[in-house]
Amino acid sequence: MLEAVIPSLEELWFRQMLLADEETMAYNHAWGGTIPFPREDWEEWYEKWVACHDGKRYYRYLKDGDNFVGEAAYHYDPGCDGYMADIIILSSFRGRGYGSRGLEILCSAARENGIRVLFDDMASDNTAESMFLKQGFREVYRTKEKILLRKDL
Repeated sequence: MLEAVIPSLEELWFRQMLLADEETMAYNHAWGGTIPFPREDWEEWYEKWVACHDGKRYYRYLKDGDNFVGEAAYHYDPGCDGYMADIIILSSFRGRGYGSRGLEILCSAARENGIRVLFDDMASDNTAESMFLKQGFREVYRTKEKILLRKDL
């Protein structure tokens, strides 16, 4: 059963591995692919995203049994004056419904936290688009490079 859990600072090894995995981060090719997340950045990042999020950030690991399978997050983006969703599933766990279930969990958490709308922007060729559409997101606009999706909660 998939659950959303708050990671400990020491468990950020999973996020480091997730962001460094080329296959997992292939969807992010338009924005540079893999993302470095060195150990020396963990404490500051954890403070901002987990410990003192000020209601503007939500971050959880997605866990099935003893396995971390991905992450689910949202954050306030002043550029769009809204909350941007983030779901990343480790490539070896894709195709098992974790992305869809993780997105359901994320939307539920956002709703419970008083968020009324979630957005996501992604590369125009990102295969996760269909998952978001099936979860009730709709296209706001599309360019050659990216798509902006929105879901009213």
